[in-house]
Amino acid sequence: MKRIVEIVPARPGWYARWRLGTDATRCYPVTLWALLEENDGGGREVVGVDCVGQWPGEDDDADADFVRYLFQTPDSGVPEDAEPPLAGRERDSGPSRPAVPAA
Repeated sequence: MKRIVEIVPARPGWYARWRLGTDATRCYPVTLWALLEENDGGGREVVGVDCVGQWPGEDDDADADFVRYLFQTPDSGVPEDAEPPLAGRERDSGPSRPAVPAA
């Protein structure tokens, strides 16, 4: 079991990329970074939590596999497989639109 040591907001431009299937990925903006520590004080790691509440190592994440974090400057646009902003719509979790084939 791990405990949260610190939480900080993520700067715009950070994304978490998830593999949805053999040829499909989806990126979601990272909303915060969490510093996690083993209960025994041993290892530490930083994980990003994306806008739909997913993070690498999440126990119940069966719909997608984490690929990597990526940074794209806000003025250069969003990754081609980025999930459009929620803009007034609600979602329980996970992808709600067709995925873009992996490059």
